[in-house]
Amino acid sequence: MVGILRNPWDSWFDTTRKDKGHVVCPQTHCPNEFGDRGAVVDLTLATREVDGRAIVAVGGEIDVYTAPKLRDCITELVGGGTYDIVIDLEAVEFLDSTGLGVLVGGLKKVRAHDGSLDLVCTQERLLKIFRITGLAKVFVIHDSVGLAPGA
Repeated sequence: MVGILRNPWDSWFDTTRKDKGHVVCPQTHCPNEFGDRGAVVDLTLATREVDGRAIVAVGGEIDVYTAPKLRDCITELVGGGTYDIVIDLEAVEFLDSTGLGVLVGGLKKVRAHDGSLDLVCTQERLLKIFRITGLAKVFVIHDSVGLAPGA
């Protein structure tokens, strides 16, 4: 069953769906403490271009189930010739190691083309993750999209 993933809560979803040429990442289901499988956590992405830089506003939770959606977005931008990207994390509620890996992978992709991947983040709980992991020294982190060069 190529393209079908099974999550720990026994629900299946098709990873091969396409919508206007973009991979569609389904909503992920997270059980609550009572085993309810109805809770839905989704990742939203809104991309715009300002002065040759792509601004990607991310909302929701970036975890093992939603991170591929962000990775695909960055990959499409780089594949389309956009090498200067700003990821706006202001509306992100949760970020795990998978999400960090996607951001590091995106940074490697743009640097291979002499580009940049900057972050916008003022949330202390997220900034703490970047500091603890040492990634605060790897990424340029801005207080607002307006402070990012070219934005």
